[in-house]
Amino acid sequence: MLETWLYAIGSVLVVSLVSLVGVVTLSLGMGRLKRLLLVLVSLSVGTLFGSTFFHLIPEAFEKQGFGPQVPLWILGGLLLFFVLEKFIHWRHCHVPASSDHPHPVVFMNFVGDGLHNFIDGVLIGAAFLVDIPTGITTSVAVLVHEIPQEIGDFGTLVWGGLPVRKALMLNFASALFALLGAVLVLTMGPQVAGLEEQILPLTAGGFIYIAGSDLIPELRKNPGARDSAAQLAAILVGLALIFVLTRFLSHGHTDEGEDGHEHTFLSTPLVLVDKLPAC
Repeated sequence: MLETWLYAIGSVLVVSLVSLVGVVTLSLGMGRLKRLLLVLVSLSVGTLFGSTFFHLIPEAFEKQGFGPQVPLWILGGLLLFFVLEKFIHWRHCHVPASSDHPHPVVFMNFVGDGLHNFIDGVLIGAAFLVDIPTGITTSVAVLVHEIPQEIGDFGTLVWGGLPVRKALMLNFASALFALLGAVLVLTMGPQVAGLEEQILPLTAGGFIYIAGSDLIPELRKNPGARDSAAQLAAILVGLALIFVLTRFLSHGHTDEGEDGHEHTFLSTPLVLVDKLPAC
């Protein structure tokens, strides 16, 4: 359990440090920054989809079997993130603030981003409760998604009138809400039966919602051939990153199935097919 805590807290701290990345964008012009953000958003799409389809969903089926529970929890994750976005005004934005693209006031941005980071911490902490490989792949997906998110948040704070130093400190303070989320789920997780099994498809549904409903629509605003090619390449890089990471981690994470063979989470779909009744 100590190893789980160390990995989870360490990962959350690394993700939180991404909140300081906004300062490196100060020397970039708006045009160059927007192009960079589109590539980062595309990379985020790839890592979120990759983590979902290469790891979270296969692992969920492996733990819960080939039944309706996993699809229902995935749908629950989609609806949960829809509700968060609609009714709590949690707004992912990856475009820096400007007179043409106004953001909420500084306080509202701080509250909304703090809630966002708290949920990230819950997802990362719960993923490490499942096992270390699941926690690592989930953390990588969250980390890549946080880079454009935090750049946008930093721009919001500066545009809202804060000095650069104070904006960095406030953005980092907001990022530390992830620690609260991780500590909460790590403390309560062992006391809640089946939490790890439910959190896998729930997280998968949330990742699908973020990538499909939030990020991809932003990419469609730049339909040019050159931009589209760069976006597609970045998505493929993100998918490949998670695939390679999953394969690498799977060598140290094997389980003995009911048939007496060892299975990794990448072999799960084939195992499930073998268990289906013959026609």
